[in-house]
Amino acid sequence: LGKQDYKKTRPMLRATRLKAEAKKTALGIKEVALVFAAILVFLLAFYAFFYLNISSEVDLDLDPDEN
Repeated sequence: LGKQDYKKTRPMLRATRLKAEAKKTALGIKEVALVFAAILVFLLAFYAFFYLNISSEVDLDLDPDEN
């Protein structure tokens, strides 16, 4: 709290202090974006792993000389 706060009443000082603390502890957009990107990469890798496994099994089942 700076020198300009000496004229403020006690409730106003408390509100200013709480607002400053909330700003300090709030999650930033950058952190939220990084977490979202990490989850998305994990899901895409999980999907790609199973997609490749299933597609290779289907290729093994198709034998062109069966007719």
